[in-house]
Amino acid sequence: MKLAGAFHSFGLVTLVYLGVLYWLDRDKGLFAGVGALAAVMPVMLACILASLLLRFARWHWLLSRAGGATGVVRNCLAYFSGFAFTATPGKVGELLRIRYLQPMGVEPSRVLAAFVFERSLDLIVVLFLASLASVRLGLFPVVLGFVSVVLAVVLLMVRFPYLTSRASAFFHLRNRPRLARLIDVFSKGFSDIACWGNPLDLVVSAMLGLVAWGFTAYAFVLLVQELSLGLPVLVSFSLYPAAMLAGAATMMPGGLGTTEAALTFMLSALGTPLADAGLAAVGIRLASLWFAMLLGLVSVVVLETVFRKAPAYIHGG
Repeated sequence: MKLAGAFHSFGLVTLVYLGVLYWLDRDKGLFAGVGALAAVMPVMLACILASLLLRFARWHWLLSRAGGATGVVRNCLAYFSGFAFTATPGKVGELLRIRYLQPMGVEPSRVLAAFVFERSLDLIVVLFLASLASVRLGLFPVVLGFVSVVLAVVLLMVRFPYLTSRASAFFHLRNRPRLARLIDVFSKGFSDIACWGNPLDLVVSAMLGLVAWGFTAYAFVLLVQELSLGLPVLVSFSLYPAAMLAGAATMMPGGLGTTEAALTFMLSALGTPLADAGLAAVGIRLASLWFAMLLGLVSVVVLETVFRKAPAYIHGG
């Protein structure tokens, strides 16, 4: 992997993001209030880091239960590496983990299965956390419909794997072996999801996800309180999860722009001045999305340098 390309992509996305914010702000005072984030940002970052570590704990649990046990440190770096490219449609860029887990003996299909399984559970957990704000703002049917459609597609692929098998056979006949093999990986990946369809894995994964995303939601509560927006705690706790679902429903990479717009709209609908609403939206995205992407880039650098010549199997880290 060319690390320069990864950093260039990150820098370009960052510049475009800041440029759009600057264009949208235009005398609204958003950037003038960024300094107000300094006091609360360290605590917010601590909450987000706790959330990411809990999500990794779930990931490690899933791989271990499926026979893909790996060293904790290297697996953690591989998991975090996916966040470097989380700003992709459906977050499929997180499948970069395959590059680092395959040398440790974890099949690509198993990585894909764990990715789809945890994303599906996350949709349910985030929908639960978002229910209060989305109901209050009349958005619940929309987010419920989005989650239901995604989960229905996943269940369909798990229940009827022959659908992808037929697609693979089609491309084999058309002399497109690489595309056919890719479809085979996806087919096996969806089939592998069934190995976690037992009460223990479902309960452990759901609880870890609930606490993890609860930390993320609480980070936004701290921001709302720091900015003195005067919103009830329970509503504040539910707002960012609701905005995340709204952003995801647009299928924009990482919900860039759309999540911020949804959160700004929700806050404004609850009586928050537009400048303060925009500042809160940007603040939580810096602490969550951009912090995770930065951790992902650091993980990629470590894996590509420190671990590049390490043995394929490093048990215990």
